[in-house]
Order: sequence, then C-alpha cells, then structure tokens
Amino acid sequence: MKAMVLCAGLGTRLRPFTERWPKPALPFLGQPLLRYHLSVLKRAGVTAVGINTHHLGETMRAVAESECARAGLPLKVVHEEVLQGTGGGIRGLRHFLADDDFIVFNGDTLFPVELAPVVAAHRAAGAAATMVLLPLPAGEKYSAVELDAEQRVQRVAGKGPGGEGLTPWHFSGVHVMSPRVFEFMSPSGAEDIVHDVYLRMMAAGHAVHGAPVQAYWSDLGTPRRYLATQLQVLSGVASLDAFGADSPFLDLAPSGARVFTRPGAEPGHARVVGPAFLDQGVQLAHSARVGPGVSLGARVRVGEGAQIRRSAVFEDTEIAPEEELEDVLAWGAHRISAAR
Repeated sequence: MKAMVLCAGLGTRLRPFTERWPKPALPFLGQPLLRYHLSVLKRAGVTAVGINTHHLGETMRAVAESECARAGLPLKVVHEEVLQGTGGGIRGLRHFLADDDFIVFNGDTLFPVELAPVVAAHRAAGAAATMVLLPLPAGEKYSAVELDAEQRVQRVAGKGPGGEGLTPWHFSGVHVMSPRVFEFMSPSGAEDIVHDVYLRMMAAGHAVHGAPVQAYWSDLGTPRRYLATQLQVLSGVASLDAFGADSPFLDLAPSGARVFTRPGAEPGHARVVGPAFLDQGVQLAHSARVGPGVSLGARVRVGEGAQIRRSAVFEDTEIAPEEELEDVLAWGAHRISAAR
C-alpha cells in the first residue's frame, strides 16, 4: 500500500519559522513532524510514500529523503510550481498512487492513530473514500463532517446530499482513497479534495464513508496550538508511546517532574522545572531558569539569568543573559508570541 503526505502548504500562520522549515519539516521535540507521520503510515502497512512540494521545495525534499531513508520507505516527490490545492496535489501523484487504495495524510498535525483498522473497514465497505474522523474539538471552529447511521458522509461544511439524524464529526486530515477518486478530479487547476472532489463523488452516488477513531490529534499550524500541543505531550496528557522507536522520548528516563534530557545536553547547575525537554548540545548557564513547559532544541545556549517558561526554542538559538521568554516560539533573533 502507498501513501501521500501533503507537504506543499505555505505555513503563513507560523512565519517566520516557515521561512526556514516547511510545516511538515518543522521540528517538534527535536524531530521533524514528518517522522511522526511516517511512523503512523509504516505501522499501517505502507511500503512507499509520495509528497508534493511548493514552498521551500528543496528543503522539504531533503528532509523527506532523509526521513524516508531512515524509515526504509521509497519516496516519490512532485514539485508544484503553482499551488494545486489538496485535490490537485493528489492528482499530481496519480501515476504513483492509482494502482490500489492509498492513504493521504495532512502534513501539519500530530496524530498517533492506528490506521490498519480504518484501511480494513474502507476495503470491506467498498467505499470510494474514507475520512478519518474525531469528536469535534471544544472551543475550535472547524467545519463539521456529518454522517448517517451507515457511516456515510452526507454533508461537509453544510454542503452535500444531507438527510435526517446526521451526526457531526471533525475531519482529522487523513483519508483512505480508492483510485476512483481520480475519475472525479478536474484535469488541471487547483481544487480541494473534500469540498470539490468528494462533493462531486457523492452527487454521482459514490459512497464516501467516515471512520470515527479515538486518538490524540492536534493541529500545530499556529504558535498557540504548537505550544499547547508541546505542553500536553511534555506533561503526559498526550502520549507518544504509539510512535514506538520514533518517539522523541525513546530511551530517555525523565528526571524529577518529567525533565527529558538527551545525551550531550549540559544543564549544569541551572534550575530546570519539568515538564521540559533538552535536546543534544543544549548549554545552560548556572543562573538560568528553564521550565515548566519548555523545549530547547539542539545546540540552544541559554545565558546567565535568562528565564524561559512555556516556550519552544528551536535549534542553534542563543538566549541572551537576563532575557525572559514566556509563551513564545523562538528561533534565531525571532520571538513569536502564542497570543498572535
């Protein structure tokens, strides 16, 4: 079975960090997001992966090549000079994907889900496509996917055949598709797989199913959501154990209140309050104060008297003496508030 990870987005809500990393390449607890996606896909039986690129295409290709080599998965890359949307992006890999059912995975989420049962249900139902669904998140404004009693999608964001007694769900950004989807795509131009292609399929009588699952899910597309996810993972509210050997905590025994320190980090006598994560090469000055809710990327240096709380500091960043960070993402000279 093959899969595609959508990697062509611009990441505008995370600029300027996405001027350095495309979103699926963005570090999360010392690892590119793509590593987590590949872990899920490989566990589901995927044997080859395709991606589309646009923004920072060469950077995305290099990260994907490295991560796929690490995972032992062959890689196919298609570059989009002009963004084609999710539908057009999938269409660009038609010759790679169209020989069997395949999985499509959104590149900017953290989602340690077990997909093998979803694939089995999709095939048993003979569905043209299956959308992996979750309960609607409280306090968030996501459009609902509405299912009937037979788990068929009847409305998406208020559009579709409709009906009585429908149940609303949240779409995770992960699908299982049959090659039939390509018959309903435009020959060229940008389009959305859900709001354009799926609606055409449903109008023609093809079944798009929903597969509700129970798993942790988070969209890391804004500074607020990124830091909220980091805190949930560091504190143990969200477990990454399902990633197995791809967990950032593999072989790391926490000290104190969930302080994870990679080999080569040098916390010295600085005060570190968990939960916190210190990547390799981190150096903390004696009077620095770090935590709670902090991740320090590889080779981060924290000066005397600096204080960092509920923040993520990306690789090779220097925190100046007496500098205070709270609820921010930091990289180089950039400091982005989670309130943005």
